[in-house]
Amino acid sequence: MPRPIGWLSSVSAAGIENIAPYSQWQNLTFDPPMVMFSANQYPDGRRKDTVLNAEETGWFVWNMATYDLREAVNLSAMALPPEESEFDRLNVTREYADNARIPMVKESPVKFECRYLSTHRLKGNSPVGTIDIVFARVEKIHIDDRFITREGKIDIPAIKPIARLGYFDYTVVKDVFEMRVPGADADARFGLEGRAAG
Repeated sequence: MPRPIGWLSSVSAAGIENIAPYSQWQNLTFDPPMVMFSANQYPDGRRKDTVLNAEETGWFVWNMATYDLREAVNLSAMALPPEESEFDRLNVTREYADNARIPMVKESPVKFECRYLSTHRLKGNSPVGTIDIVFARVEKIHIDDRFITREGKIDIPAIKPIARLGYFDYTVVKDVFEMRVPGADADARFGLEGRAAG
């Protein structure tokens, strides 16, 4: 089934900028907004640069991966040495977050500035099966005004986010339909499920 892509940009303590896609990414809650991603180790036991950068600097940025940006997302998945920046190989425009000098993809229509909270490590049956689960709090959200509807919602079909399937397969969100929980209030209709459940 589709998995949201965490297209995460970060910077090392030495100032090397990094961006990479993670398909184990998810929102956790909304009050305050918190997110998580998990990153498998490399076969030789090295941890991913994004994890190390978040721990060292305290920040990373989630950039929404869209159909128009799919080639850059795929290219950024290359395993490069820590001293090389994926941004140098991508045809995207860098802009910088407000809370920390973390690069963001200007062409991405939605971006979260994420403050690092903690890492939880789970040991796998092999070095590559071992994961770091990183938790963060969203401190600022950037949304391109062109993709906000008159009702104040994000126009997902216009953005066309991509999501990861199995194998080398991806999918695109093009169709949206609404189902209202019986008795749901206005907050619930905007995705604030916690209030609806009471």
